Amino acid sequence: MTRMHDDELELGEELVRALLAEQFPEWAELPLRRVEPSGTVNAIFRLGDGLSVRLPRREGPTAPGSRELEWLPKLAPHLPVEIPLPVAQGRPGQGYPWFWEIHTWIEGETARVEEIDAIRAARDLAELVRALQEIDPVGGPPAGRGIALAEREAAFHYWLQRFDGDPRVVTEWERALAAPPWEGPPLWHHGDLDCRNWVVQDRRITGVIDWGSMGVGDPAVDVMVAWKLHSPAARDAFREALQPDDATWARARGWAVSQAVAALAYYTPDNNPSLYHEAETWLELVLSDGE
Repeated sequence: MTRMHDDELELGEELVRALLAEQFPEWAELPLRRVEPSGTVNAIFRLGDGLSVRLPRREGPTAPGSRELEWLPKLAPHLPVEIPLPVAQGRPGQGYPWFWEIHTWIEGETARVEEIDAIRAARDLAELVRALQEIDPVGGPPAGRGIALAEREAAFHYWLQRFDGDPRVVTEWERALAAPPWEGPPLWHHGDLDCRNWVVQDRRITGVIDWGSMGVGDPAVDVMVAWKLHSPAARDAFREALQPDDATWARARGWAVSQAVAALAYYTPDNNPSLYHEAETWLELVLSDGE
């Protein structure tokens, strides 16, 4: 198995079985299999028919509790798609150094954008983003991934130095930075609406996973999914359905540029082919906007 990160741990079924036997013996004999493609943050295992085990691959939490444990049960009733619900949290053990979690399993498959109805997906995602934005943000975890775009400038230039690609990305980034910042109340966002986090049934998005980047902040971080739909028509359908203001749309383009540059500078076609090639497509679509 190709490693995505030089410092990630080797996580296999034997370790997960040992952790379950030690901490949750009632589930230790259930069927267990690793889910591929693997996430960039967590290794995911299906446990029995109704559960999933998620273990951080690197830099995991050293204290109990998490945003997902606290907030997913509160958000779920307000959303138009199914989301995983926390069932238990495991602690370090068996040589594994971090806290880990067991969630409910969501039935469905992951699928490439090209394998589903992208226009329908655009409208479904706009409905999800709007539903999140309508949830009361009071008391929600601050920012998550939804920080002000200007706060990403140092990270953008860090990855730009390692990026061997189209130099027009600098112009597009500067255009986005020039957009007015978000001045409204902080809004709920998922923070990572890439297609690898969509659960699909019958070519429709019926679930969304991986809520570790959620929080309340600038909504542009979710609006950038418009360029991750891989076509001008789907991008425009998302914009028409959600109706973001022009400044948020511009900042979202900046998010798409910065994430594409980072992904293409960090990953390779060997260690994460799906994300690498998706990032190429996001960037091509953003750059075509400016032509």
